[in-house]
Amino acid sequence: MPHWLICLAMLLFLSIYNLICHLWGDEIRQPLQEPQRILIRTVFYVIAIVLFPLTNLLRYILLRLNQTMPGERTAEQRYLITILVTQGAIEIVSLFGLIMFMLGDDFNTLYIFTLLGVVGIYLHKPKREELQSIIDALAVKNH
Repeated sequence: MPHWLICLAMLLFLSIYNLICHLWGDEIRQPLQEPQRILIRTVFYVIAIVLFPLTNLLRYILLRLNQTMPGERTAEQRYLITILVTQGAIEIVSLFGLIMFMLGDDFNTLYIFTLLGVVGIYLHKPKREELQSIIDALAVKNH
């Protein structure tokens, strides 16, 4: 099922971000002044806080569209798009940690945003019952 491969790819990206920061952290950093970093970090936290429920709402809307929109795509293809969009949206949160690390924050900020990304990947993982609801809705619509 390619839906789980999306989650695996997102986790792999998280691992790569962290590995890059550990191996080449000094080379990739372009430190900003502390007040500027505090402002950017605060904005990123606010975006992350807003992005979690917004992504959940987006997933709900996409699932309903998958069930009702006309077209030739199979339920699996429709659901794959939902997974791609929601996983991609929540992956942004983990990128905030990489950006803040590059701007001079320590590993603690990197880890916080990484863990938020992992939580987002878990919350928006593929669910069999969602796919089944799309399959059922398309079956009713086609008969």
